[in-house]
Amino acid sequence: MNSSLPITATKWTIDSNQSDVLIKARHSIIAYIAGSLNKFNGHLDIYEDEIEDASVEFQLDVKNNETSIDHIDNHLILNDYLDIDTFPSIHFKSTSFQKISKNINFLKGNLRIKNITKVIELDAELIAITTCEGKRKALFEITGQINRRDFDLTTNSYTQTAGLALGQDIKLIANLEFMI
Repeated sequence: MNSSLPITATKWTIDSNQSDVLIKARHSIIAYIAGSLNKFNGHLDIYEDEIEDASVEFQLDVKNNETSIDHIDNHLILNDYLDIDTFPSIHFKSTSFQKISKNINFLKGNLRIKNITKVIELDAELIAITTCEGKRKALFEITGQINRRDFDLTTNSYTQTAGLALGQDIKLIANLEFMI
């Protein structure tokens, strides 16, 4: 074998059917957003079981009742919070990937909620690489917190939201499955 040849990473593509996003606001709303109408695009470049590069994009249809949108609170509270009738989707597109060490990676990108776009930085972690039914799969998780006020995510007054107090931050967790 010629040792002067560069060793390249293997490119893995996202499996939309096996990927989902959890949006959680402390003390009130938990929305698990999955389903066939959501769009996930992206890739991971993996070399020796480590991420070398990543690109992730997703568009979530938060209004579609036929996808698996499970939440603790009722639809009206979720609508008050996200204004899903006016802005039925959430969109994220990564702009850069920064590898710090084997276990520390950052994914930076543009997040759009309610037609407000902000640059955010998320933690990125390769959870596992496995083989299932003869297919190689990589499980990848991105997590981060966003300030809900940056996206005008407010609700009616405390008494008008069934007495639910909202935390300042929203936790975003995307569980993404990639395959080759």
